[in-house]
Amino acid sequence: MNSALNPIGADGQTPRIPKSVFVTGANGFIGRALMTRYRALGCEVRGMDLRADREWNVVAGDLTAPATWSGHAGGCELFINTAAVVSLAADWPTYRDVSVQGVRNALDAAIAGGAHRFVQYSSIAALGWDYPDGADEKTPVVIGDEYRYGVAKGASEHVVLAAHAAGEISCTIIRPGDVYGPGSRAWISEPLKMAQAGQLILPNGGQGLFTPVYIDDLLDGTMLAAGLTEGAGQIFILWGGEKISCREFFARHWHWAGRKGYPPSLPLPIALQLTRALWHLNRRLGRANEATPDAMLMFSRKGGFNGNKARRLLGFAPKVKLDEGFRRSELWLKETGVLSSVKA
Repeated sequence: MNSALNPIGADGQTPRIPKSVFVTGANGFIGRALMTRYRALGCEVRGMDLRADREWNVVAGDLTAPATWSGHAGGCELFINTAAVVSLAADWPTYRDVSVQGVRNALDAAIAGGAHRFVQYSSIAALGWDYPDGADEKTPVVIGDEYRYGVAKGASEHVVLAAHAAGEISCTIIRPGDVYGPGSRAWISEPLKMAQAGQLILPNGGQGLFTPVYIDDLLDGTMLAAGLTEGAGQIFILWGGEKISCREFFARHWHWAGRKGYPPSLPLPIALQLTRALWHLNRRLGRANEATPDAMLMFSRKGGFNGNKARRLLGFAPKVKLDEGFRRSELWLKETGVLSSVKA
C-alpha cells in the first residue's frame, strides 16, 4: 500500500480509505485513474463499463441495464458513478435514459450492495455556459432546450440529492472542471487530432474561458469528498483555479500539430449556424461527430469558479499548475508515440 497517495487536506484532513471500491465507467479516463489510485492504496477495486476487463475486475454493462452488472458491486463500501453520456451530440431520450434513470439504477445497485457512500460525477456543465464569473455550488443549474449535456447533468444531481435527503444512502456530488492530463481523450488527444487535421475551430476569437483541473488533483479532491464526513450530502466544484482563454489552451495542441499561431475562429452566431446544420446532417447520416452548437457554447464560457467550499470543508488545494500539467501531457504524447517531436 502506498499511503503517500492518500491526500491530506490543507488543514490536515485525511480521508478514510475504504476496503473496497466500485467504479462505473471503469475503463474511461477518470474511472481508470480512480481505480489505479485506490488499488495502489490497497483497496479491492471492481467496476463496470461497456467492455469487460478481467485484469481490473471490470464486467461489461451499462447504466440502463443494471441486472447484468449490479451484483458485481455487492459488498463494496464506496460506489463511484463516472459512467455517463460523454457527448455533446446525443439526443434528449439518450440523456434521460442514462443521466436520470441510469443514475437511479446505479443508486439502487449501491444500496442493494451495502455501499456506505455514493459519489456521483456531475460536471461544471450543469451550470450551463453563461454563468457568472466566480460561480459556486449555489449558482442555479441550467435549464432549457440548449446545452443538453449540462441540463442532463443537473437532472442527475437532483436524482442523487433526492436519495440522500430520503436517507437511502449517503451521497456526494463532484462537479469537475475540464479534466486533462496523460490519458485524456477529450482535452488532450482528440483536440490534437483535430489540430492535425486543421479542424480545430474556436468561436469568438477563442476568447471563451477554459477551466482546467489536472487529473491527479481531481483524484485528491474526490478522495477527500468521498472519505470525509464533511462531504456527505454536498456538491463540490473541483477545478485547478487557473482560468485560461480557449485560444491559449488549445494553442498548445495547435503547436503540437506543427502549426504556427493559433487555431482559426468564427463569430459565435456563424459557428452556431454551421454546427447546427452539421449536427442535423450527421444525425440523418448516422455519423458520430462532436461538432455541435453545444460545443461552441462550451467554448464561449465567460468565467471561472469559486472553489472556497471545497477548500473550507475538504482542504482541497490543487497542486499541479497548468504549465506542469501540459508538460506531463506532452511527455505522455511522446511516450505513447502520438508525437515523435513537438514544435517549440
